[in-house]
Amino acid sequence: MPEKSQVTNPPVKGGAVPYLMVDGAVKAVEFYKKAFAAEVAAMMPPDEKGRTMHAHLYINDASVMLSDAYPEHGHALQAPAAFNIMLRVDDIDAWYQRAVAAGCTATMPPADMFWGDRYGQLKDPFGVTWAMNTPMK
Repeated sequence: MPEKSQVTNPPVKGGAVPYLMVDGAVKAVEFYKKAFAAEVAAMMPPDEKGRTMHAHLYINDASVMLSDAYPEHGHALQAPAAFNIMLRVDDIDAWYQRAVAAGCTATMPPADMFWGDRYGQLKDPFGVTWAMNTPMK
């Protein structure tokens, strides 16, 4: 565990911050950098098993936090279910293509929707569903 003086607390962006528990948080950080142009705001160093207890990313000018599971401390990994993370972006087609090229699975390609947005969904290799939309002009 780093000394308190080594831990930085970057600003949290957004009112509701998703905190994901994934299998391979260090790999997820690298993946999100490619797929969603994530910037690392802060990250605890991995332990001897390669797990990190906390990573703070900025994606699309909002905070997303993640960690590995620590079942020995009561935090077992569970498959993501019944939610998605929504990214409101300026160009859904470019964002979607970059995410698929990085390794996301296209589950609902972008399409013009009746409510006035261009909308689509994809799933990342860690099981998280991401939705994207761009208001149509």
